[in-house]
Amino acid sequence: MKLTAPVTGGPCWAELGTSDPESAQRFYTRLFGWRPKTDPRQEAGGHTVAYRGDAAVAALAPLYRQSQPVAWNVSFAVADADAAARAVASAGGTVLLGPADVFDAGRSAVAADPSGAVFQLWQPGTFPGAGLLNAPGSLGWVELLTRAPQEAVAFYTSVFGWSVEPSPRYPRWGVDGTEFGGMVPMDDKFPHEVPAHWLPYFAVEDVDAAALTTTRAEGSVLMEPTSLADGPRIAVLRDPQGAMFGVYRAGDWD
Repeated sequence: MKLTAPVTGGPCWAELGTSDPESAQRFYTRLFGWRPKTDPRQEAGGHTVAYRGDAAVAALAPLYRQSQPVAWNVSFAVADADAAARAVASAGGTVLLGPADVFDAGRSAVAADPSGAVFQLWQPGTFPGAGLLNAPGSLGWVELLTRAPQEAVAFYTSVFGWSVEPSPRYPRWGVDGTEFGGMVPMDDKFPHEVPAHWLPYFAVEDVDAAALTTTRAEGSVLMEPTSLADGPRIAVLRDPQGAMFGVYRAGDWD
C-alpha cells in the first residue's frame, strides 16, 4: 500500500476483537512495539487504541457478542456511512450493525459482502483513522480471500468505486490511482470451514524476526516467511487467541 494517510474509499483502520484483551496487548506490544492506551470510560467497553510513537495505528477490543469471532477487522473510510450502508445493501451485501455514532470520533457500520466477508465503514469525525500507514508497526496492505472473486469485484467497485488491476492469481485493488490491497481466489486448498474474510498486513522491518517473535510469544506461523516473485517478503501469522494477520517487509509494497 502506498497510502501514508487515510483517504476516502481506502483502508483507514484495523481493529482486533479478542477474547483476552490483556494478553493481546502484551503480544502485539512485543511484536510491533505498540503502546496500548485503554479508554477509561465505562461506555467505551474496554476499547484500546495502540500507538506507534505518537501515532494511533490500530485498536484492540473485547468481544461484544457471544457469536463474534476472534478476528482482525478492516475499516474503509467513507464520506457518508449511511449512504455507504445503503450502497452495501443495494449491491447485495448485508449491513450487520449500525450505522451509529461513536462518540464524536465518527460514524461506523459493520457490513458483509455477498460471500460473507466482514468489513467496517468509517465516516470520520474527530478521528480520521490511522495516523501512520505503510510504516513499521502499522497497517500496510489488506487482502480479501473469497470463493467468489467475480462477485467481489462487482460488489466492491459498486460500493467504493475501486479500480481493479486484473490478474488470474492476484487481482489488486486501488483507489485514486493508488493500490492498497489484493484478492486471493480461494480454491480447494483452503479448508471448507474457512470463510471469506479480509486479512490485514502490518509492515515490519524483518519478516523472519516477526515470525520468530510470534512463536516465542505463543502465537503460530500459518505461512512461513516467503519472498514472492517480484513482490514483497511476507508471512501469515496467528496470535495466541486465534486472530490471523499478515506481515510484510516495510518498503516492499512502496
